[in-house]
Amino acid sequence: MTSGNVLVINCGSSSLKFAALQPESGAIACHGLAERLGTRQARLTSGTGPAIELDERAGPAEVLARAEPLLRPLALSAVGHRVVHGGEAFADSVLLDAAALAEIRAASRLAPLHNPANLLGIEAAKARFGQLPQVAVFDTAFHQSLPPKAYLYALPYELYAEQQVRRYGFHGTSHRYVAGEAARLLGKPLSELQLITAHLGNGCSTCAIKAGQSLDTSMGLTPLEGLVMGTRSGDVDPNLHQFIAERTGQSLSEITDLLNRKSGLLGLSGVSNDMRTVLGAAEHNPRARLAVDVFCYRLAKSILGLCAALQRLDALVFTGGIGEHAAVVRAQVLSELAFLGAELDAPANLEHGQQSNGRISAASSRLLALVVPTNEELVIARETARCASVAGKEG
Repeated sequence: MTSGNVLVINCGSSSLKFAALQPESGAIACHGLAERLGTRQARLTSGTGPAIELDERAGPAEVLARAEPLLRPLALSAVGHRVVHGGEAFADSVLLDAAALAEIRAASRLAPLHNPANLLGIEAAKARFGQLPQVAVFDTAFHQSLPPKAYLYALPYELYAEQQVRRYGFHGTSHRYVAGEAARLLGKPLSELQLITAHLGNGCSTCAIKAGQSLDTSMGLTPLEGLVMGTRSGDVDPNLHQFIAERTGQSLSEITDLLNRKSGLLGLSGVSNDMRTVLGAAEHNPRARLAVDVFCYRLAKSILGLCAALQRLDALVFTGGIGEHAAVVRAQVLSELAFLGAELDAPANLEHGQQSNGRISAASSRLLALVVPTNEELVIARETARCASVAGKEG
């Protein structure tokens, strides 16, 4: 593993998040977030100093230039990039050379909202830190271990063979990290465990993991499939597009946008896409209460469905912003899992498992439930250091 800090970059369509951290210890040397890019409210914030206002035309290159004073004093050894979609080309992290960049561009047709933005971040970092190894860490890579029965849709096979239409899954770095942390908390080798992990944030997904490998997951071809999310609908009837189009005159792209940006918690509650706000409103707003109920019920259904991929369930792991902090949501989900013998330890749940080694289930519960904070940046930093070290030895 390389020495020095690894710069981790997560470049989205309207934001760029970065952090420099030590891959072994996880110590963060600096971090920053540029948000609302492309608007007059664009700005860069960091752990030190006031926010820096950015021009509305600012892109990743200018953000990294403005972050230069923070990064210059650090001993950077490599740059790691979060890339959302690797298609079937990448089952592991990869050093970014011309061939890898071409494959990422090709996968943009599978993630047109994400991969082009990721590529802009890569190009900006290569221009500014060209002397450093650059590594791509893919959200989809962890799920390349899915068997065909889990990743294929029941469509004409030619759509898979010729167009790569299949289920890919996302949030792979998070699912991978919390599975390893759960094994550490339980004092057991990951190779001996069968887990279901639930990454719950503005985007949500579940994953069945056996011996450290993903066997099934809730997201599919795109991050729209699966659970109810902040603004995404999750699973709907495939004929919904035609039904809405015939009755409203909306186009295919407008309906897809509705499902991605105007649905989920936001669409059901009419209040917000943020679970904290929805929970606050649920005390007096029936639609907000309904949104929470649908979210929790659909999550419980997904967890039960993923049990089909396993022979037993050693632990259910909650992570992500909602999974780590929303005690009410966890309690309601476990109440929906009576079939698995789930019993809540209410005091431990209210403390988010912080005083109980992550455990939030009662001692009498047949289902062990844990809260494990995720750390995707650390996974990216460690993967980057590993790939850069291997490249250095081969060179």
